[in-house]
Amino acid sequence: MNMTIDYYSKNATDFVANTQNADMTTLYRKFLSYLPATGQLLDCGCGSGRDTKYFSQQGYKLTALDATPELCQKAQEFTGQDILCMTFDKINWNNKFDGIWACASLLHLPKQELPVTFLKLTTALKPGGHLYCSFKYGDFEGERNGRYFSDLTEKTLDIAVHASGLKIIEQWKTEDVRPNHNEIWLNTILAKDF
Repeated sequence: MNMTIDYYSKNATDFVANTQNADMTTLYRKFLSYLPATGQLLDCGCGSGRDTKYFSQQGYKLTALDATPELCQKAQEFTGQDILCMTFDKINWNNKFDGIWACASLLHLPKQELPVTFLKLTTALKPGGHLYCSFKYGDFEGERNGRYFSDLTEKTLDIAVHASGLKIIEQWKTEDVRPNHNEIWLNTILAKDF
């Protein structure tokens, strides 16, 4: 994870410029269709703060975190709210959130760490809460372009969430919304039914 945090530290300005204006409207609408009209959300790996700002503008109370200090600072400036600088292994909320948004963030964890992380996120969700996550589609795991990636398929994601008790509600593939990026993404909405 240090390699990935170092990458984002050194490239924070470019990363924000390339992601802050990406049109995520379709994904937002799909996620919010599973949530109450107001409530508590966790933006798990908030990056530029783009999604935190959007959800806040829709009336949700946001807790946002990122592991990279430089991105936390930029997200704080952009959203006007405090951003927690922490890694996923430090998550320890209990039944707090109606929804968790983990857009292109959990993909930086080694596959072997995903089950424990999904368990932590399940514990952080209220009963009946929903989690959105996205991964690059495929079987690759390792360093790519200065960052660590774990790409997933439907099968490997199912394995990663199996022990968490989360139930996959909806799953679909999309093309990258950023210009000049040709990746396919696996999008998943999961529910905590207990």
